[in-house]
Amino acid sequence: MKKNILVVLLLFLGGFAQAQILKKAKWQAEFSKPEAKVGETVEIVFKVQIEKDWYLYSSDFDPELGPIVTEVIFEKNPNFQLVGKLKPINPKRKYDSLWSGEYTYFKQKAEFRQTIKILKEKIQIKATARYQVCSDVTGQCVNGEDDFNLDKIKIMPSDKPVEIAEAKQETENPNETTNFTEKTETQNTTPDSSLAKNETDTTKNIQKADNQSIAYEKKPESLTTFLIGAMLWGLAALLTPCVFPMLPMTVSFFTSRSTSRKSAIIKALFFGFSIVGIYTVLGTIVSLTMGADFANWLSTHWLPNTLFFAVFVIFALSFFGMFEIVLPSKWANKSDEMSEKGGFVGIFFMAFTLAIVSFSCTGPVVGSVLVASAGGEFLKPILGMLAFSVPFALPFVLLAIFPSWLQNLPKSGGWLNSVKVVLGFVELAFAFKFLSVADQTYHWGLLDRHVYIAIWLAISFCAFLYFLGFIRLPHDSPSDKVSVPRLLLALLTLTFIIYLIPGMWGAPLKMLSGYLPPQSTHNFDIQQIIRQEVQNQVGSNVQTNSQNTVLPANRKYANFLSLPHGLQGYFDYKEGLEAARKAGKPLFIDFTGHGCVNCRKMEEYVWVNPEVLKRLKEDFVIVSLYVDDKTELPENEWVVSGYDGKTKKTIGAINAEIQIRKFQNNAQPYYCILDTQENLLVAPFDYDPDYTKFVEFLDKGKKAFGGNK
Repeated sequence: MKKNILVVLLLFLGGFAQAQILKKAKWQAEFSKPEAKVGETVEIVFKVQIEKDWYLYSSDFDPELGPIVTEVIFEKNPNFQLVGKLKPINPKRKYDSLWSGEYTYFKQKAEFRQTIKILKEKIQIKATARYQVCSDVTGQCVNGEDDFNLDKIKIMPSDKPVEIAEAKQETENPNETTNFTEKTETQNTTPDSSLAKNETDTTKNIQKADNQSIAYEKKPESLTTFLIGAMLWGLAALLTPCVFPMLPMTVSFFTSRSTSRKSAIIKALFFGFSIVGIYTVLGTIVSLTMGADFANWLSTHWLPNTLFFAVFVIFALSFFGMFEIVLPSKWANKSDEMSEKGGFVGIFFMAFTLAIVSFSCTGPVVGSVLVASAGGEFLKPILGMLAFSVPFALPFVLLAIFPSWLQNLPKSGGWLNSVKVVLGFVELAFAFKFLSVADQTYHWGLLDRHVYIAIWLAISFCAFLYFLGFIRLPHDSPSDKVSVPRLLLALLTLTFIIYLIPGMWGAPLKMLSGYLPPQSTHNFDIQQIIRQEVQNQVGSNVQTNSQNTVLPANRKYANFLSLPHGLQGYFDYKEGLEAARKAGKPLFIDFTGHGCVNCRKMEEYVWVNPEVLKRLKEDFVIVSLYVDDKTELPENEWVVSGYDGKTKKTIGAINAEIQIRKFQNNAQPYYCILDTQENLLVAPFDYDPDYTKFVEFLDKGKKAFGGNK
């Protein structure tokens, strides 16, 4: 008995932990001044306190990007008039490769201001704020709605007649949202105009879904990945013709001018720190010059991305031997002159001389690291140059401390130029990454996925031929045979080519998904063609899943909503529940949103797993409920909320009401498994990118359904 009570208590506590209404932002509103005259303008100040580890999306970015834009909707009142749009005060900006665009946001505190013109002495303002807060820690997003009733301001009569301007909706800038909605007593809409409105809404939703599919394919590069890449570039720079021959020269300098081993070690360490300092200062200058906002502009606008593309191509041509990038000779001569002074000053200028003389080889590499760091973070260029310079300087220090190691170094020769050429191929391949960003952001259609893969195939094939000696560039040494290392590199390149080839026919190429354009830009996706052909064989009036279960073609909202990875399901709770009852399967509910970043991550990294896909296709009836969809429903489908008493008019508002009322939760992603009597079979699942846990969740739900059945 005690054991049973303990189990029930644990289940209750577990359910309580899972089922909770999250309120992560607290709104307050007030007038900017205590009194005003009729005819004057006054600001309404909205202040928001945001919980730690959460952020609030602002109101001044493209509403079609994906995340939910904050808006304040004012109830129409003849006593005041809106002036301009809602203005966020100093929001932060960030480029998100998942959305393929820039958004604005707030952390900890937020402030918005709306200017109004007072028209009469008595004033009462009713407004509703709608917004979205998300967390990078829990992976959840929460949509919020707060109401305001403002009347605490003293209104004095005007000294002159009040001019009332005609209210107009501003449409000059499509990236700004309108924050004024008229509420009328009755709506007289003809059937034709209603149909036109529905078609327009449908088109907007389809376009929105298409834009999102572009964003879903791309993964943001982590700081750790960037730093590892910078360190590898630092090691690669050592193997260039400008740097490698200087290793023995530098080491002999320390051994010949040092009176003792201790002195040589101290000088070598100072030399290494000088190299690190020189490159890190360069990164600091770039960071201070750019700033976070300018760096964001660099990473999103077509002009800098096209410029970066050109710079990388020029670097690649330099590595191929078409020309050399060198600094003015007087800089190198002056630095070399200072290095002759001896002491620590001389050692510093010797390091500076190394940096200048080797610039023709390290310049493209350093430039690549700095360009890659233009992602909106102040520390990233500094850390990038630090990560680059430490492995670059380390061999000089170690060889000065252990000069006997010099005997084991390979001799200088033509192989060093081969290293330089290989780096040129790498530079050329990555150049198209920047052109791709501009192409996707501005919809030029130049670098669709299949074109991008074809370019990488061509570059890789040329590298393959170069390793085998079929291609020889200007500074290459003649060779009659292929060395074993070159043969191994040729095999590695051929493996990469074979991996890329299926991508021309729509293979996902998951290892490169962060670098390739989105799957939706591929014009010959064989997987999609096969799925469409199967549907056509069944007929135009039905769609099927993998077990040929008939799904009606006229499912609600299926004309503008869809499931990923070829899955078939429903987008209305009642329809999905009825289908589950007919099929005798558990109902899998996916509470999701167009603006939910981690919903997309779950679909891309978890749902795509074959074990997960198989279970979703065969064992469940799926219903995806979008809680942020703005499509307004006919009046006879409106619902009065039992939670806040408001009338829910849109698909998203009604789905959010279902999640709150049935599961006492308002965060997404959120997954529930129900039996045909709407009983919860297993504790709900939220964001967790570990697919094995998701498989366990699905298996528990299926097993519990079998027991109930």
